[in-house]
Amino acid sequence: MNSTNPANIKIEIVKDKEEGAKVALQLIRKAVNEGATVFGLATGSTPEMLYKELRASDIDFSDKIAINLDEYIGLDVGHPQSYKTFMQKQLFDKKPFKETHIPHGLAPEETEINRYNDILEKYPIDVQILGIGTNAHIGFNEPGTSFSTKTHKVELTKETIEANKRNFDSEKEVPEFAYSMGIASIMAAKKIILMAYGKRKAEAVAKAVNGPVVEDVPASILQRHPDVVIIVDEEAASQL
Repeated sequence: MNSTNPANIKIEIVKDKEEGAKVALQLIRKAVNEGATVFGLATGSTPEMLYKELRASDIDFSDKIAINLDEYIGLDVGHPQSYKTFMQKQLFDKKPFKETHIPHGLAPEETEINRYNDILEKYPIDVQILGIGTNAHIGFNEPGTSFSTKTHKVELTKETIEANKRNFDSEKEVPEFAYSMGIASIMAAKKIILMAYGKRKAEAVAKAVNGPVVEDVPASILQRHPDVVIIVDEEAASQL
C-alpha cells in the first residue's frame, strides 16, 4: 500500500519491518541498477532487517562507497558499541564496499568535522537511509538543530541517551556527545529512504510528513526534498 503526498513524500505502508526491509531492498536495487554508487547509511535497530536483506542479496557493493550518518564521541573504532563495530557486523563483513566512511569518535573536533565535510563534498550521496527518533530527530540532529547544519558535534538529549542505553551495561556508559552529519548534509542526498516502525514513532512520522516545517521537528525538512520514500508499518502510520 502506498500513497504520495503533495510534498513529494511517498508513503509505503507495510505489515511489519520484514516487509519494510524488502521494500527498501528493492529501492536500493533499483538505484544500483540506475548507477548509484554512494550510499548514506544509518545505525540503530531500525535498519537491521534491511542490512540482513542486503547481506543475503546478490547486490555487489565492491565498487560502491558507504558514508555513515554518525558516531559516538569517545569510543574507539574497536569498541563493541561503536557504530564502526555495528556496521562491520551488520553489513560490511559480509558485503564489502570499495570505501567505508564513519566519523572517528576519538578525533579532535575541528579536524574531524572538516574531514567529514570534505568526504561528503567529494562523494555526493545517491541514496540516504534514515531512521527517525521519537522526537523526530534524524541522524543525531536533535530538535532545534539548524536546517543549514553540516557535520557537527552534538550533545545528545536525555531522551536519546535513554533510547540508546539498552546497548550498554549502564546509562552512565552511554556517550553524551556524537559527531553527526548535519541536516543540510542529509538533504544533499539525491534520494532519501526513511524507515519507522511501531506506535512510538507514529507522532514523529505524522509531524514530519504533515506538520509545519520547523527546526523543532528536524525530520519535517524532508517535506522540502524532491525524492523521499517513507516506509512505515500500520502502527507508525496510525497518525497520518
